[in-house]
Amino acid sequence: MHYCLYRNLMDKVAHSAHGPSVAELDRDPYAVFSAARPVAPIFRVEELDMWYVVRYADVEAILRDNVNFVVGTEGSLIFDLFGELMLTTDGAVQARHRRGFSGPFMPASIRASMDARVDHIVDDLAAGFARDGRVELRAALASRLPVLAVLALFGMDPGEEKNLRRWYDSFEAALANFTWDPAVRARAQTNIGAFYDLIQRRIEAVRAGDRTGLLAAAVNAEGDDRLSDEEIKRNAAVIFFGGISTVEALILNTVYALMSHAEAYARVRADPSLIPAAIEETMRWLSPVQSATRHVVRDTDFGGVSFAAGSTVNCMLGGANRDPDVFADPDRFDLDRPNAKRHLGFALGPHFCLGSHLARIEARQTLEHLLGLPNLRLDPAHSVDVRGYEFRQPRALHLLWDA
Repeated sequence: MHYCLYRNLMDKVAHSAHGPSVAELDRDPYAVFSAARPVAPIFRVEELDMWYVVRYADVEAILRDNVNFVVGTEGSLIFDLFGELMLTTDGAVQARHRRGFSGPFMPASIRASMDARVDHIVDDLAAGFARDGRVELRAALASRLPVLAVLALFGMDPGEEKNLRRWYDSFEAALANFTWDPAVRARAQTNIGAFYDLIQRRIEAVRAGDRTGLLAAAVNAEGDDRLSDEEIKRNAAVIFFGGISTVEALILNTVYALMSHAEAYARVRADPSLIPAAIEETMRWLSPVQSATRHVVRDTDFGGVSFAAGSTVNCMLGGANRDPDVFADPDRFDLDRPNAKRHLGFALGPHFCLGSHLARIEARQTLEHLLGLPNLRLDPAHSVDVRGYEFRQPRALHLLWDA
């Protein structure tokens, strides 16, 4: 990269020779991406020891290239926490891991198995606050729904919710632990062992004849594709926990996006059939998961930058989703955006999010329930603080309605 362009970027977004800071990215990554894109769309973040890629075409190309840019290295935070599974392998090995679970996540299958269950869970959670006239949505519903939904998907006791939530919080911290803090890592490693013990008990119940839930297909598979118990547990972990932050943030981000855009909100309230469009535009405009991390296998020249083998590259989905070369007026939330579904919020290629259809069901049904509350609005007594450079969402979302 030309030094003058790099300095230009730094002058614009960080006033530093070390790239933008984590604090700046946490506060507003979109400002960083917008400043970087025309002058240095691939740049270093020294504080995280990684490259950031923010242009749609570059992100797309890297995510489709599993020869030079891979997920399956021991330098991967996902690998460090979970081991070998569908998100830490590539090629035929990854395909085998994914096939063990992909059938139940096909659109028709997930609708048949989960639509009514999610509706029941949302209805039950909403009943706990519907008469109050106010709620903090993250604690009361958004953080709980994905945990309860995935427990239902696996045919497991909803009473495990508190354990799953506590474990997940440590996993989320570990997956954003780019400084490799040993205390963060150790806490997550302890909790993943407890989760594997829970799943092993479920595997044994399936073998004893309980065929309900997602694990039955994997446990009872035959032939060379059959995964070992250890492989089932590792993949179950990433399915369990991979969708929690995504769904929580998608719910909060969609509600926030609508309520901070009065015209769009009025249209969706008047016509709930627009809810899917609001969800897709939110996935683009305020991506819950901001990045997809890849590791460089060999010295590689890409986009005018020389990546050394072993480098870490963060493909910024949030940056790609606001690229003006793909999305006109990208900082505007637009219900009528004709190409909103081109967003990369669920990534793409072999590692496209397996749970994307379930996430959409959970977000849609939550919106349908909330929009039934009369005069639903943001609580003006509480500001909305949207944060995060890896997982981005409001820290809390306070709502009012006419009880």
